Amino acid sequence: MGQLTRTGIGVALACGVLVTAVSIGQNSDSDGDKEQVKAHASASASAPPKGPYVALGDSYTSGPKIPPQSGDPAGCYRSGRNYPSLVAQELGLKAADFRDVSCSGATITSLTTPQSTASGTNPAQLSALAATTGLVTLGIGGNDIGFSSMITKCVATGTLFKLADRLTDINDKAPCKEKYASGDSDEVAQKIRATGNRLSLALTEIERRAPNARIYVVGYPAILPVEGTACGRDMPVAPGDVTFLRQKQQELNTMLRERARAAGATYVDTFTPSVGHDACSPAGTRWIEPLRPSSPAAVVHPNEHGERGMATAVTKALKN
Repeated sequence: MGQLTRTGIGVALACGVLVTAVSIGQNSDSDGDKEQVKAHASASASAPPKGPYVALGDSYTSGPKIPPQSGDPAGCYRSGRNYPSLVAQELGLKAADFRDVSCSGATITSLTTPQSTASGTNPAQLSALAATTGLVTLGIGGNDIGFSSMITKCVATGTLFKLADRLTDINDKAPCKEKYASGDSDEVAQKIRATGNRLSLALTEIERRAPNARIYVVGYPAILPVEGTACGRDMPVAPGDVTFLRQKQQELNTMLRERARAAGATYVDTFTPSVGHDACSPAGTRWIEPLRPSSPAAVVHPNEHGERGMATAVTKALKN
């Protein structure tokens, strides 16, 4: 396009060995000394990682149209003010200890396969990982379920709906929902489940390539408001479809959280802090730009405020 912190398996095992070794080698130490050793090991395990840091993900990670745009290939539209860059700054990382390989349009397949863009090819994102990698963030999944194209279609449907029903007082109509989830068929839910299976495999591969890294799966911020009537001409979605799309985004984030935890990774909730900063919010407070952006950002994507808010959520998770 969507908390708790844990250490990587390698760090946890290392700390366990440290405590055991000290206990065996210093059986005559006082209980106070042993407690100090345990406290030191615990503090080391919970300390924020210092890198090397590799950022993986799609356009919600790369930050298209947010200046300055940099990186190779240009078609990935990476911003120097996206959340990975801000997190790297917060951690005080040197340039050599930070690699942002996120790319607009990326899917989970793009993690292991080169991705073609309008301006060059992005290598398989996982090729940036190494045994020395200490921190990995991953923000992906929205393109796998076709969320952007779904919003585009819902906007088109909503525009026609509002033209036809602008004089009515019906606020629960959801013409787009009828296309994607009618009766017992829910096309979006099926795609989310399938994406979850691919994500689990990807997380296993990340851990294999970077066994000493702490891995954070970053969720998507709120794109639409709680109330469907809050969106005007900048986001002409039928009121009922606003609710539908919001629910589907929450289902996507729920899947990301569950798969992250099952893999032993940490999920970063960016949805909760972004509530009230959706694309239908006033220009000065929104994190997501609507169809008519008021600040540099891609349509229905985070602006600089949004990327900063996501960075804050990530750094908070790193320190917890």
